[in-house]
Amino acid sequence: MTSDELGFQPDDKALYFLPLGGAGEIGMNLNLYGHAGKWLMVDLGISFGDESMPGVDVIMADPAFIRQRSEDLVGLVLTHAHEDHLGAVQYLWAELGCPIYTTPFTAAVLRSKIHERGLVGRIKIHEVPASGQVTIGPFEIEMVGVTHSVPEAQALVIRTAAGTAVHTGDWKLDPRPVVGPTTNEQVLARIGDQGVCALLGDSTNAMVPGHSGSESDVRACLEQLFGQFTNRIVVTCFATNVSRLESVAVAAERHGRRVGLVGRSLWRIFEAARSVGYLKKIPEFLSEHDVAYLPRNQAVLVCTGSQGEPRSALARLASGDHPQVSLEPGDVVIFSSRDIPGNETAVANIQNQLVRRGIEVITSEQMPVHVSGHPARDELALLYHLLRPKVAAPIHGERRHLIEHARLAQECQVPQTIIPENGTILRLAPGPAEAVGVVHTGRLAVDGKRLIPLDAGVMKTRHRIMHNGAAFVTVVVNSRGELTQAPKVAVMGLLDEQAEPSALLDAIDAVREAVAHLPKTTRLEDDDALRQEARTALRRCFQHSHGKKPQTVVHLIRV
Repeated sequence: MTSDELGFQPDDKALYFLPLGGAGEIGMNLNLYGHAGKWLMVDLGISFGDESMPGVDVIMADPAFIRQRSEDLVGLVLTHAHEDHLGAVQYLWAELGCPIYTTPFTAAVLRSKIHERGLVGRIKIHEVPASGQVTIGPFEIEMVGVTHSVPEAQALVIRTAAGTAVHTGDWKLDPRPVVGPTTNEQVLARIGDQGVCALLGDSTNAMVPGHSGSESDVRACLEQLFGQFTNRIVVTCFATNVSRLESVAVAAERHGRRVGLVGRSLWRIFEAARSVGYLKKIPEFLSEHDVAYLPRNQAVLVCTGSQGEPRSALARLASGDHPQVSLEPGDVVIFSSRDIPGNETAVANIQNQLVRRGIEVITSEQMPVHVSGHPARDELALLYHLLRPKVAAPIHGERRHLIEHARLAQECQVPQTIIPENGTILRLAPGPAEAVGVVHTGRLAVDGKRLIPLDAGVMKTRHRIMHNGAAFVTVVVNSRGELTQAPKVAVMGLLDEQAEPSALLDAIDAVREAVAHLPKTTRLEDDDALRQEARTALRRCFQHSHGKKPQTVVHLIRV
């Protein structure tokens, strides 16, 4: 029996951690901390669908466990403004109804997103200064500003009467960030001196040796590269990377170029950044309409689509069907990003399209045009040295990343390591960390205008159609149980009707013979049996002729 069925409640003397998403995977972060009968949520993010999820672009963790306890949910803290940490708020907040706490930049990004969903004015967003403090129910939260690939990323120090946990969020140690301050190592050391029972940390780059690199190095590289080209320059990056936007603007200005933003999400992030004081010392960005009229040697375009998204600005530029801007042979596209696991093929397709058109492509494999926003092994080791937690609980990474992170923590002399799994309740304190229960977890998919379980019947049917096609047969039976005409058969995604007319004729004959061989009483009285016989005959026919068992629909008409 699972702990949600048992009615689990966090007691006054312990601190619990429950990930519903983001443990053993990258994306869909949804974390719960429990203490004194209350729950605190940290992050509420999304991930993106792939070819195994036809018709689905966005997926997220199912919050059913905490939805059933929404009266005990004291708040949601967002660590930063990336989609995998806040992208599900617009879809799920109405089920939770709790106040949200975050920094000004993240709040600005969130407001622009919820405006599109008509939630402005309904959601109470409390802005907490970067590196500020706030008390939410029985949880005292101290935010610690950390460097990342988005402004105002915050690690959270979560203090309770039972103990203190540190939730790192996404972070790195950038000694020379171009936007915002460096990670305050003195503050981290002070927190370590005060005592940390558990560190729940980013594992994305736990397998990467050394250091993640600095945004200043990327800026220097872009400044150098921009001086080498005489035609149009395109830079594609994550829209939320405000540091990269500033670096592109600085590099362009140095070489007498103007910068245009191509893609709605870039403008949304730019406006959010400007609203809270960032990007105010650089020249104004041009619209995609205005930048299209600049001479090629004066134009720089920043585009969305670094992950090969099929409807992005870069995808349209690569295919030559963007309504405002076009690329020509001799132009260059700089991929100032990394491929998120699973997107490699889509990114390669875009790059191949560009190269075929005579457009030069530069990636981080050739030049240092990107650095990760996540800590490599040396940075992780330093964090353990500063915080000295009793327990290391790696999160935010695939299983292989979590295991490697746990090994590194052991090398750093952390007394205990435990690898969280989605749905497992961990007691972090007092005493050794241990699993104390399991709750239901699942995935929700944005399917058009609705949310559906990813394992719902509609998705299973869509999978079957994708792999086997669909077949439809209409059977008309009169009052004597006789077919009044030949069955009508239509198929989708199974065969070429014009090229294979005999296949349809064979299917029609198969259904007609199957129905004719049924007992007369069945044909007269048992609709379900008649439909099943027609369905089986049709599927068996296509299995024999094409090796496929299509999703089959039978329309029975009695006259």
